[in-house]
Amino acid sequence: MNVNITDPIFHNEEAALRHIEASRWPDDEPVCAHCGSTNVTRMGGKTQAGMFQCNDCRDKFTIRTGTVMERSHVPLHKWLLATHLMAASKKGMSAKQMERMLGVTYKTAWFLCHRIREAFDGAAGNAPLGGGNKVVEADETYVGGKAKNRSTRRPAPKKAVVALVEREGHVRSFHVANVTAKQLRPLIVTNVDRASHLCTDESMVYTRVGREFAGHSVVNHSAREYVTTGGFKHSNTAENFFSIFKRGVIGTYHHMSEAHLGRYCSEFDFRYNTRSMTDGERAAIALKGMEGKRLTYRRTDKLAA
Repeated sequence: MNVNITDPIFHNEEAALRHIEASRWPDDEPVCAHCGSTNVTRMGGKTQAGMFQCNDCRDKFTIRTGTVMERSHVPLHKWLLATHLMAASKKGMSAKQMERMLGVTYKTAWFLCHRIREAFDGAAGNAPLGGGNKVVEADETYVGGKAKNRSTRRPAPKKAVVALVEREGHVRSFHVANVTAKQLRPLIVTNVDRASHLCTDESMVYTRVGREFAGHSVVNHSAREYVTTGGFKHSNTAENFFSIFKRGVIGTYHHMSEAHLGRYCSEFDFRYNTRSMTDGERAAIALKGMEGKRLTYRRTDKLAA
């Protein structure tokens, strides 16, 4: 499915409404967002256009109810355009750029982007990585400025990101407070099938958890070893993911708040996990990912405080 930004769904509110309804209710049978009933009446008139009433629970709802778009006053066609832009931009799209392109305030654009990231989270699947005869790489990187660029010359505040990458498969990345064996083990054993072969660098944080998998290979980066003969032992797949992530940090976002770093990880995970799809297919999955989720401004504001 190829969709470009000249499509009417990105400029016409009625076309956008029909597109979202077709995505949420593909059988053209509206479902109550409150009780799940299909005994629903479409309401009309100028004051109630776009609204539905459930004949069982008697509650009213719209296409936005029960999604990250709930209680948003941003037009639907702008929601679709923002989702498409974020899904299609390999290194992300800053809220400042979104503000200019959508004609909204920066505060609205910032919140809009975070709600779309919430939709990205898990939209490409949450099944365990790896499995029998499969290799999963684990590696960590640090996000933050350089000490030489700081006026005080104090050490730059770095934030750790750990990535678990299945070769020729999906990635799952996380922000962690500290890169320790105690913190990393729950993440690894929860997200990686233990029948997998684990590949890591020589860091001691992976030594004990590596014994819980079918196999554990270590590449010694400190000895300038990056790939072994035959090309099996390496963590280059994780490094490739980090290279895209870092380009987004440096070239697009410049700074990622520690409070929201996990959502940025979800954004880059989503695009990586849907890399073989077209931009239109990726945006369609993101649109389905909006269902059943809710993110309030108060919740994001508290995290940032």
